[in-house]
Amino acid sequence: MVVGSKGGMPTDPAWVTNLRASPEVAVYIARKRHGARARIATGEERAALWAGLTARVPTYAHYQSLTTREIPVVILELAE
Repeated sequence: MVVGSKGGMPTDPAWVTNLRASPEVAVYIARKRHGARARIATGEERAALWAGLTARVPTYAHYQSLTTREIPVVILELAE
């Protein structure tokens, strides 16, 4: 997963907008390229992920306090 924090700015990062328009992506894991599909976590799934993220990286909670937008949590699901 990746977080579209943009440091708490009022708009999403451009890459989040791009993923919404075209969710097919490539990711590199251990120098190997993998196809993946991006989706924005919502509802209870996002809430649970966000709680874990902010516990590990408190800066994300600070970024959220700087903006009224909900900071997107993007799940990258590897293609099989």
